[in-house]
Amino acid sequence: MKKIFKSIAIYSSIRSKEVSEISLHVEEILDGLDIRKVIPESSMIKTLSDRKVHTDEYVYKNVDLVIAIGGDGTLLSSARKFGYQGVPILGINLGSLGFLTDIAPEDLTTSITDVIFGKFSEDKRFFLSSTINNLQKSYIALNEIVIHSSTIAKLIEYELFIDERFVYRHRADGIIVSTPTGSTAYSLSGNGPIVHPRTRALTLLPMFPHSLNTRPLIVDQEAKIQIRICKKGRANLSLDSHNKINLKAGDIINISKASSELNLIHPLNHDFYSACREKLGWS
Repeated sequence: MKKIFKSIAIYSSIRSKEVSEISLHVEEILDGLDIRKVIPESSMIKTLSDRKVHTDEYVYKNVDLVIAIGGDGTLLSSARKFGYQGVPILGINLGSLGFLTDIAPEDLTTSITDVIFGKFSEDKRFFLSSTINNLQKSYIALNEIVIHSSTIAKLIEYELFIDERFVYRHRADGIIVSTPTGSTAYSLSGNGPIVHPRTRALTLLPMFPHSLNTRPLIVDQEAKIQIRICKKGRANLSLDSHNKINLKAGDIINISKASSELNLIHPLNHDFYSACREKLGWS
Protein backbone atom coordinates (compact mmCIF):
# COMPACT_ATOMS: atom_id res chain seq x y z
CA MET A 1 0.00 0.00 0.00
CA LYS A 2 1.12 3.53 -0.80
CA LYS A 3 1.98 5.89 2.06
CA ILE A 4 0.05 9.15 1.79
CA PHE A 5 2.14 10.98 4.40
CA LYS A 6 5.93 10.69 4.48
CA SER A 7 6.99 13.53 6.80
CA ILE A 8 5.01 14.17 9.98
CA ALA A 9 5.34 16.77 12.73
CA ILE A 10 4.40 15.97 16.34
CA TYR A 11 3.00 18.93 18.26
CA SER A 12 1.51 19.70 21.66
CA SER A 13 0.85 22.89 23.57
CA ILE A 14 0.88 20.87 26.82
CA ARG A 15 3.88 19.89 28.93
CA SER A 16 3.07 16.69 30.83
CA LYS A 17 4.19 13.13 31.45
CA GLU A 18 1.18 11.78 29.54
CA VAL A 19 1.99 13.89 26.48
CA SER A 20 5.63 12.73 26.64
CA GLU A 21 4.59 9.06 26.78
CA ILE A 22 2.16 9.40 23.88
CA SER A 23 4.70 11.37 21.85
CA LEU A 24 7.26 8.58 22.30
CA HIS A 25 4.63 6.03 21.25
CA VAL A 26 3.82 8.08 18.14
CA GLU A 27 7.54 8.27 17.30
CA GLU A 28 7.86 4.50 17.61
CA ILE A 29 4.92 4.02 15.23
CA LEU A 30 6.42 6.45 12.71
CA ASP A 31 9.86 4.85 12.97
CA GLY A 32 8.32 1.44 12.35
CA LEU A 33 6.65 2.77 9.20
CA ASP A 34 9.83 4.58 8.07
CA ILE A 35 8.16 8.00 8.31
CA ARG A 36 10.28 11.10 8.87
CA LYS A 37 9.30 12.83 12.14
CA VAL A 38 9.74 16.52 12.90
CA ILE A 39 9.40 18.42 16.20
CA PRO A 40 8.37 22.12 15.91
CA GLU A 41 10.20 24.60 18.12
CA SER A 42 6.85 25.90 19.39
CA SER A 43 5.86 22.46 20.68
CA MET A 44 6.06 21.70 24.40
CA ILE A 45 7.33 18.25 23.41
CA LYS A 46 10.74 19.76 22.67
CA THR A 47 11.25 20.46 26.38
CA LEU A 48 10.77 16.81 27.30
CA SER A 49 13.99 15.51 25.73
CA ASP A 50 16.97 16.46 23.59
CA ARG A 51 15.15 16.00 20.28
CA LYS A 52 16.23 18.21 17.40
CA VAL A 53 13.64 20.91 16.72
CA HIS A 54 12.75 22.96 13.65
CA THR A 55 11.21 26.38 13.16
CA ASP A 56 7.47 26.56 12.61
CA GLU A 57 8.12 27.98 9.14
CA TYR A 58 10.26 24.96 8.31
CA VAL A 59 7.49 22.69 9.56
CA TYR A 60 4.67 24.09 7.44
CA LYS A 61 6.91 24.16 4.38
CA ASN A 62 8.29 20.63 4.73
CA VAL A 63 5.81 18.29 6.44
CA ASP A 64 2.76 16.49 5.05
CA LEU A 65 0.83 16.18 8.32
CA VAL A 66 0.82 17.49 11.89
CA ILE A 67 -0.21 15.17 14.73
CA ALA A 68 -1.56 17.30 17.59
CA ILE A 69 -1.52 15.66 21.03
CA GLY A 70 -3.93 17.16 23.57
CA GLY A 71 -7.42 18.63 23.66
CA ASP A 72 -9.13 21.15 21.43
CA GLY A 73 -6.84 23.91 22.74
CA THR A 74 -3.82 22.11 21.33
CA LEU A 75 -5.56 21.53 18.02
CA LEU A 76 -6.59 25.18 17.79
CA SER A 77 -2.99 26.20 18.44
CA SER A 78 -1.68 23.83 15.74
CA ALA A 79 -4.40 25.02 13.36
CA ARG A 80 -3.28 28.65 13.71
CA LYS A 81 0.41 27.78 13.33
CA PHE A 82 0.29 25.08 10.65
CA GLY A 83 -3.26 24.37 9.48
CA TYR A 84 -3.73 27.93 8.28
CA GLN A 85 -0.65 27.40 6.09
CA GLY A 86 -2.27 24.36 4.44
CA VAL A 87 -0.85 21.48 6.52
CA PRO A 88 -3.45 18.81 7.44
CA ILE A 89 -3.98 18.20 11.18
CA LEU A 90 -4.72 14.92 12.98
CA GLY A 91 -5.72 15.11 16.65
CA ILE A 92 -4.99 12.68 19.48
CA ASN A 93 -7.55 13.27 22.20
CA LEU A 94 -6.42 13.90 25.77
CA GLY A 95 -9.24 16.30 26.57
CA SER A 96 -12.75 15.73 27.90
CA LEU A 97 -15.28 17.94 26.10
CA GLY A 98 -13.32 18.58 22.91
CA PHE A 99 -14.86 17.92 19.49
CA LEU A 100 -11.80 18.38 17.25
CA THR A 101 -9.37 15.70 18.49
CA ASP A 102 -10.78 12.21 18.07
CA ILE A 103 -8.10 9.48 18.27
CA ALA A 104 -8.06 7.82 21.69
CA PRO A 105 -4.57 6.94 23.05
CA GLU A 106 -5.46 3.23 23.10
CA ASP A 107 -6.15 3.34 19.34
CA LEU A 108 -2.88 5.03 18.36
CA THR A 109 -1.15 2.27 16.41
CA THR A 110 -4.15 1.20 14.34
CA SER A 111 -5.49 4.70 13.69
CA ILE A 112 -2.17 6.33 12.77
CA THR A 113 -1.20 3.41 10.53
CA ASP A 114 -4.56 3.56 8.74
CA VAL A 115 -4.23 7.33 8.23
CA ILE A 116 -0.70 7.06 6.82
CA PHE A 117 -1.89 4.51 4.27
CA GLY A 118 -4.87 6.60 3.18
CA LYS A 119 -7.69 5.24 5.32
CA PHE A 120 -9.13 8.52 6.59
CA SER A 121 -11.73 11.17 5.90
CA GLU A 122 -11.06 14.86 5.31
CA ASP A 123 -13.03 17.61 7.01
CA LYS A 124 -12.65 21.18 5.72
CA ARG A 125 -13.14 23.93 8.33
CA PHE A 126 -12.96 27.62 7.52
CA PHE A 127 -11.20 30.29 9.58
CA LEU A 128 -12.39 33.77 10.45
CA SER A 129 -10.30 36.84 9.70
CA SER A 130 -10.57 40.13 11.55
CA THR A 131 -9.15 43.61 11.12
CA ILE A 132 -9.61 46.75 13.21
CA ASN A 133 -10.27 50.16 11.63
CA ASN A 134 -9.23 48.84 8.20
CA LEU A 135 -5.62 48.49 9.28
CA GLN A 136 -3.55 45.98 7.33
CA LYS A 137 -2.82 43.72 10.31
CA SER A 138 -5.29 40.83 10.43
CA TYR A 139 -6.06 38.22 13.07
CA ILE A 140 -7.40 34.70 12.56
CA ALA A 141 -9.61 32.35 14.55
CA LEU A 142 -10.99 28.88 13.94
CA ASN A 143 -13.70 28.82 16.62
CA GLU A 144 -14.86 32.34 17.29
CA ILE A 145 -14.13 36.02 17.50
CA VAL A 146 -15.49 37.65 20.65
CA ILE A 147 -15.99 41.32 21.43
CA HIS A 148 -16.64 41.74 25.14
CA SER A 149 -16.48 44.24 27.96
CA SER A 150 -13.22 44.19 29.87
CA THR A 151 -15.02 44.29 33.23
CA ILE A 152 -17.22 41.58 34.75
CA ALA A 153 -20.97 42.34 34.58
CA LYS A 154 -20.48 45.59 32.66
CA LEU A 155 -22.28 46.30 29.39
CA ILE A 156 -20.83 47.70 26.20
CA GLU A 157 -22.79 49.31 23.40
CA TYR A 158 -22.16 48.37 19.78
CA GLU A 159 -23.72 48.55 16.34
CA LEU A 160 -23.87 45.55 14.01
CA PHE A 161 -23.71 45.80 10.22
CA ILE A 162 -23.93 42.85 7.81
CA ASP A 163 -22.86 43.38 4.19
CA GLU A 164 -22.89 47.14 4.90
CA ARG A 165 -26.52 47.05 6.08
CA PHE A 166 -27.41 48.19 9.58
CA VAL A 167 -28.87 45.34 11.67
CA TYR A 168 -29.17 46.61 15.26
CA ARG A 169 -27.66 48.56 18.11
CA HIS A 170 -27.24 46.58 21.34
CA ARG A 171 -26.16 46.98 24.92
CA ALA A 172 -24.70 43.67 26.11
CA ASP A 173 -21.67 42.04 27.69
CA GLY A 174 -20.48 41.50 24.13
CA ILE A 175 -21.07 39.42 21.02
CA ILE A 176 -19.70 36.08 19.79
CA VAL A 177 -19.16 35.55 16.07
CA SER A 178 -18.54 31.84 15.59
CA THR A 179 -17.91 29.35 12.81
CA PRO A 180 -19.66 25.94 12.79
CA THR A 181 -16.48 24.62 14.42
CA GLY A 182 -16.95 27.14 17.22
CA SER A 183 -20.62 26.29 17.73
CA THR A 184 -19.54 23.55 20.17
CA ALA A 185 -17.10 25.87 21.96
CA TYR A 186 -17.75 29.22 23.67
CA SER A 187 -21.01 29.77 21.78
CA LEU A 188 -22.37 26.54 23.27
CA SER A 189 -21.88 27.97 26.76
CA GLY A 190 -24.00 30.97 25.75
CA ASN A 191 -26.86 28.67 24.64
CA GLY A 192 -26.06 29.14 20.96
CA PRO A 193 -27.13 26.58 18.34
CA ILE A 194 -25.06 23.51 17.52
CA VAL A 195 -24.16 23.82 13.83
CA HIS A 196 -23.00 20.84 11.78
CA PRO A 197 -19.40 21.36 10.53
CA ARG A 198 -20.48 21.12 6.88
CA THR A 199 -22.92 24.01 7.29
CA ARG A 200 -21.37 27.05 5.66
CA ALA A 201 -22.66 29.70 8.03
CA LEU A 202 -21.71 32.15 10.78
CA THR A 203 -23.51 32.47 14.11
CA LEU A 204 -23.82 35.86 15.82
CA LEU A 205 -24.67 35.45 19.49
CA PRO A 206 -25.08 38.47 21.80
CA MET A 207 -23.74 37.85 25.30
CA PHE A 208 -26.23 38.67 28.08
CA PRO A 209 -27.97 41.41 26.05
CA HIS A 210 -29.94 44.12 27.84
CA SER A 211 -33.06 43.03 25.95
CA LEU A 212 -35.75 40.35 26.26
CA ASN A 213 -36.20 39.71 22.54
CA THR A 214 -32.62 39.22 21.34
CA ARG A 215 -31.88 35.92 19.61
CA PRO A 216 -28.87 34.34 17.85
CA LEU A 217 -28.58 35.24 14.19
CA ILE A 218 -27.25 32.82 11.57
CA VAL A 219 -25.92 34.26 8.30
CA ASP A 220 -24.09 33.01 5.22
CA GLN A 221 -20.38 32.25 5.60
CA GLU A 222 -19.57 34.87 2.96
CA ALA A 223 -21.27 37.67 4.91
CA LYS A 224 -19.13 40.67 5.82
CA ILE A 225 -19.59 41.49 9.50
CA GLN A 226 -18.84 44.93 10.88
CA ILE A 227 -19.16 45.89 14.53
CA ARG A 228 -18.67 49.45 15.80
CA ILE A 229 -18.00 50.20 19.47
CA CYS A 230 -20.34 53.09 20.34
CA LYS A 231 -19.89 54.65 23.74
CA LYS A 232 -17.06 55.44 26.07
CA GLY A 233 -15.65 52.52 27.97
CA ARG A 234 -13.26 49.66 27.48
CA ALA A 235 -13.77 46.55 25.40
CA ASN A 236 -11.61 43.68 24.20
CA LEU A 237 -11.34 41.52 21.12
CA SER A 238 -10.37 37.88 21.62
CA LEU A 239 -9.80 35.14 19.06
CA ASP A 240 -10.25 31.51 20.13
CA SER A 241 -9.66 32.79 23.69
CA HIS A 242 -6.06 33.32 22.61
CA ASN A 243 -5.30 36.91 21.59
CA LYS A 244 -6.57 39.83 23.63
CA ILE A 245 -6.72 43.18 21.88
CA ASN A 246 -7.90 46.38 23.53
CA LEU A 247 -10.70 48.33 21.83
CA LYS A 248 -12.02 51.83 22.37
CA ALA A 249 -15.12 53.80 21.47
CA GLY A 250 -15.33 54.39 17.73
CA ASP A 251 -13.30 51.32 16.76
CA ILE A 252 -14.71 49.33 13.86
CA ILE A 253 -14.08 45.58 13.80
CA ASN A 254 -14.37 43.85 10.43
CA ILE A 255 -14.95 40.08 10.42
CA SER A 256 -15.16 37.78 7.42
CA LYS A 257 -14.35 34.28 6.24
CA ALA A 258 -10.60 33.88 5.79
CA SER A 259 -9.06 32.77 2.51
CA SER A 260 -7.49 29.65 4.06
CA GLU A 261 -9.21 26.48 5.30
CA LEU A 262 -8.16 23.85 7.82
CA ASN A 263 -7.91 20.29 6.51
CA LEU A 264 -8.84 18.21 9.56
CA ILE A 265 -8.03 14.50 9.24
CA HIS A 266 -10.31 11.91 10.90
CA PRO A 267 -10.25 8.10 11.17
CA LEU A 268 -12.88 6.49 8.96
CA ASN A 269 -15.10 5.72 11.95
CA HIS A 270 -15.40 9.40 12.95
CA ASP A 271 -19.00 10.64 13.30
CA PHE A 272 -20.07 14.13 14.42
CA TYR A 273 -23.36 12.96 15.93
CA SER A 274 -21.62 10.21 17.87
CA ALA A 275 -19.26 12.82 19.30
CA CYS A 276 -22.28 14.93 20.32
CA ARG A 277 -23.88 11.96 22.07
CA GLU A 278 -20.68 11.19 23.94
CA LYS A 279 -19.57 14.71 24.82
CA LEU A 280 -22.97 16.26 25.54
CA GLY A 281 -24.65 13.27 27.16
CA TRP A 282 -27.37 12.81 24.55
CA SER A 283 -29.36 9.61 24.96
